[in-house]
Amino acid sequence: MAENCKLALLIDAENISPKYTKTIFDELSKYGVVTTKRIYGDWTQAGRASWKDVIAQNALVPIQQFQNTSNKNSSDSTLIIDAMDILYSKNIDGFCIVSSDSDFTRLITRIREDGKVVYGMGERKSPKSLINACDKFIYLDVNSAKEPKGGKKTQAKTPAKRHINLLEELGQDKIDALISAVAENEEDWVNLSEVGNRMTKLFPDFDQRNYGYKKLSDLIKALDIFEVKVEQVNKNGAKTYLLKIKET
Repeated sequence: MAENCKLALLIDAENISPKYTKTIFDELSKYGVVTTKRIYGDWTQAGRASWKDVIAQNALVPIQQFQNTSNKNSSDSTLIIDAMDILYSKNIDGFCIVSSDSDFTRLITRIREDGKVVYGMGERKSPKSLINACDKFIYLDVNSAKEPKGGKKTQAKTPAKRHINLLEELGQDKIDALISAVAENEEDWVNLSEVGNRMTKLFPDFDQRNYGYKKLSDLIKALDIFEVKVEQVNKNGAKTYLLKIKET
């Protein structure tokens, strides 16, 4: 989506920790401008107090929903109703639903049926049904910046350290899809960005950062399945990565 696309951010505070707030906004800044920011929860509960400062600092609009039944997320229905109202308003280009709750799966598919993009964010525990309903799904517990003592971010493991388990971590389905995306192309060399786009369509949670790599090109090189060559595309030094399957 274009950088000026208008996005509606809807956060399930009863399912998501406030520690992920910075990551949520950092990720969304890549896809558009957040024009609607709402967060849902029973704010009379002591457990919601940790959200207070975060809500104020990020200009989130808190929506109150009393918990009428014990051990039941009271905000699901309110978030769903609001999402549909926003959808019908026609003032939004896309949504970001922040939750690991499978109850939002049908909402997401309904929004996409109307031609709107949906970015999902949640933890790795999120069910596959929720993940696969989205255009793209981002694991907050993987991509959140870790701030140890001293305020410096921890560095991701180097490609060399991750190589041994990489094939197992990716899984055969993703490996086969990567190979197919390259092998089925009529050109001798395939643009890496095209491969990445196809992988995201097939697997909304496909993200090189989930495997410890900052760039998709680093992940591809570490797999040692493809030949990779680099082309300079302009005088500013922008690079295009091209792939083809290694000959055996």
